Amino acid sequence: MGKGGDAVPKQTSVKKITWDEVKKHVTPDDAWVVHNNKVYDVSNWHEHPGGGVIFTHAGDDMTDIFAAFHAAGSQNLMKKFYIGDVVASTMPKNEQQLAFEKGYRDLRSKLVLMGMYKSDKLFYVYKCLSNMCLWAAGMAGVYYSDNTMVHMGCALLIGLFFQQSGWLAHDFLHHQVFRKRKYGDWAGVFWGNLMQGYSVQWWKNKHNGHHAVPNLHNSTALSQDGDPDMDTMPLLAWSLKQAQSYRELNEGKDSPTVRFLIRNQALFYFPILLLARLSWMNESFKMAFGLGAASENAAQEMKLKGLQYPILERVCILLHYAWAFAVSSGYGTFGIGKSIAFFMVMTCSCGFFLAIVFGLGHNGMATYDADARPDFWKLQVTTTRNITGGHGFPQAFVDWFCGGLQYQVDHHLFPSLPRHNLKKTHALVESFCKEWGVKYHEADLVEGTFEVLDHLNNVSNEFVLEFVKDGPTM
Repeated sequence: MGKGGDAVPKQTSVKKITWDEVKKHVTPDDAWVVHNNKVYDVSNWHEHPGGGVIFTHAGDDMTDIFAAFHAAGSQNLMKKFYIGDVVASTMPKNEQQLAFEKGYRDLRSKLVLMGMYKSDKLFYVYKCLSNMCLWAAGMAGVYYSDNTMVHMGCALLIGLFFQQSGWLAHDFLHHQVFRKRKYGDWAGVFWGNLMQGYSVQWWKNKHNGHHAVPNLHNSTALSQDGDPDMDTMPLLAWSLKQAQSYRELNEGKDSPTVRFLIRNQALFYFPILLLARLSWMNESFKMAFGLGAASENAAQEMKLKGLQYPILERVCILLHYAWAFAVSSGYGTFGIGKSIAFFMVMTCSCGFFLAIVFGLGHNGMATYDADARPDFWKLQVTTTRNITGGHGFPQAFVDWFCGGLQYQVDHHLFPSLPRHNLKKTHALVESFCKEWGVKYHEADLVEGTFEVLDHLNNVSNEFVLEFVKDGPTM
């Protein structure tokens, strides 16, 4: 095996491997992946440039997610891991499925030829400058005003600035803007570490995994093929299977507290969103300063690879806390109570503004077991929801507020495509879905929120019935 990313010995003849054999290698220490019907042994390759995301497709076909994430020519790096070819007749794909896959790969090629992957630098200059105006207004309002209501309004404005900074960091770190990836990384450190207090490395590890396997449950306890954004237990359960896992989290014992949380999770949804930023800041700080990691995947990445920009990340996070402390204290004029109130308003509003958007993107949509996932296109489309205008929210507001993620389906299919081209891409994606009979879902901010709450309620009701049927385990 290619343990630790070591080169696999050169073969004199091509080894033929069945699909059933590929499916046996699903854990990070025994990981085989398939790209264009070629099999690669990437076992223990924690030094993979993109991090642990490589293990999300262990025992599966990574052809399309590889194309979505990588620049042309990146597949050359995989040559040393090559161990053989898949026997095509053993793969679970009929002629219709092969034609469908060819169709969406042709669509991606069409988007490249149309220039949809080329970014408009002036658009991003405008977005960056206009967002800094939000920051300047919030900072200046605290300095020049003596009115408490104005101060709290500035805290809300900075919370909105944090949210919009999140969308900019997202664009740069998906390499939508610059061809040279280091430029996107540096811009991501500015908008992520310095302006929000988030670690770029933490974000990449978590977000890349989410993109690769949205709404998937891990296939086994040792696999890393599940969506990290679904790791919300014991606070929120997005499927009955996830709700039932609470006993595993409690060493097989019943937990009245967890049962209470799951039964009432729809009531706790918004309070949890308000506190989300505190959790993200905590996990970012720990990862950046080597104080722990939120997942085994991230822990291994830090142990074997470390931070890509260790000094830059840490300095920018500390500078973030410096300016955030300064404004939260009213530059030394606020009392402790008012300083805490200011900090909580800007922090909780940001958590809500961010989470309400990407929560609508996936929460309440289809979930799958990783070992029973559909193909790339169907997985991305059926687990994702687009956001439209409606219920008093004009489309122009939705476009600005959601920062491109109103086209969440289209973004998940083509993550490195600049946000200003998503609207044009959307029409092509919608047409392709209709042509092939793939379910494509949209809702406005209000409808989508009610769909999420209804889904949480349904999971709670299923859980209660299951618990009553099985009885508590003591």
